[in-house]
Amino acid sequence: MIEVKENSEPRERALLVGIEFKRNDRWEIEDLLAELSQLAATAGLEVVGMNISRRSKPHPATYIGTGKAREIADRCRQDGVSLLIFNGDLSPAQTRNLQDVSGVRVLDRTELILEIFVQRARTREARLQIELAQLQYLLPRLTGAWTHLSRQKGGVKGTRDAGEKQIEIDRRKTRTRIQHLNKEIAKVRRHREAQRKQRRRAGIPLVSIIGYTNSGKSTLLNTLTAAAAPTEDKLFATLDPIIRKAVLPSGRAVLFSDTVGFIRQLPHHLIDAFRATLEEVGEADLLLEVLDLSHRMVWERKRSVEVVLKELSADEKPMVVVLNKIDLVEDEFLLGEARGRIDGGVPISALRKTGLEDLLKALDEKLAGLRRSHRLLIPQNRPDLVARLHRDGRVVKIDYHKKDVYVEVMIEDRFLEDARQYLLDG
Repeated sequence: MIEVKENSEPRERALLVGIEFKRNDRWEIEDLLAELSQLAATAGLEVVGMNISRRSKPHPATYIGTGKAREIADRCRQDGVSLLIFNGDLSPAQTRNLQDVSGVRVLDRTELILEIFVQRARTREARLQIELAQLQYLLPRLTGAWTHLSRQKGGVKGTRDAGEKQIEIDRRKTRTRIQHLNKEIAKVRRHREAQRKQRRRAGIPLVSIIGYTNSGKSTLLNTLTAAAAPTEDKLFATLDPIIRKAVLPSGRAVLFSDTVGFIRQLPHHLIDAFRATLEEVGEADLLLEVLDLSHRMVWERKRSVEVVLKELSADEKPMVVVLNKIDLVEDEFLLGEARGRIDGGVPISALRKTGLEDLLKALDEKLAGLRRSHRLLIPQNRPDLVARLHRDGRVVKIDYHKKDVYVEVMIEDRFLEDARQYLLDG
């Protein structure tokens, strides 16, 4: 693990390595390495440089090719580099070969993100999720790690048959720990579901603030709710969900939630490990996507957010898009282009607190057309209507009586259809 002491110089000097697979990918690989540099800085490392090579595909043994690996090894010795960080995911063999050639420690992008998550975890939930992600990443990489060890033997002076290899023991221990962590996270999920049920009964809509990491989500949450969420200029400043209440101009109460930021090429097992946290996105009545309009790769970042939303089955939820950091945008054409591409996009500066009135008005208007709380008394002979309410809405309470079914549901008016005649609240 990378160890960093507060108020001290970074303990390791790192060189970043990436591959440009196509000639027109230069801007993209430079941006990815710039992002990797931010990740390294967040982990407390000193980045001494970047190395980009051009290949049609990764080299099976060393990712970048044997000659390039030797070249980078020479640079490590010259610049006092103790850590190589690769932008892509490395196989166990590639990592081992690169360490043999360079003589320094090697991390890939996923391992670096996991290192950061370990450092920034504060709650028990976050620690459980991160340990699970680490073990899921480690398990397939145990292969070959102990091939130099002979099989263990039991009994007096090794008279029994050969036992398990160390690798088999490690695999079994790792799988057992993964099972235990999954059970603990399931408990967290049940606790979170109980909290959600309480919120549903209150009938307060939930707005989930989403976006690329470091796009200004936590700053916006603080501006809207005085939440005091951490807002460091680092990636993944927020790992745990933060939920705060606010009141919109119409007087409508609303809950805002902020959670871990998205990132390009976010490993699948990280999404799986944080699914309990990211469920807040799936439960939201409205998504508030924050775009950093000042970033040159803003649209590529938006596409990355859309990929994660699709994995969470939340890509069709109603959304308001925020065009944040307009105070850093000097090109008026960029702002005009963004307004043209994003129908209803709201330009703001969360830091400077400009454009917030327009944003709150947009949220009010969007929520007005979404789910509202309704009470219905439906005849027992209309189970189809009850099923439809479950399908299209969020049933908060249901009681079965002799002739009728009492239902409290959060649902959009357009989905009531012929159930409307059984409304108790007009």
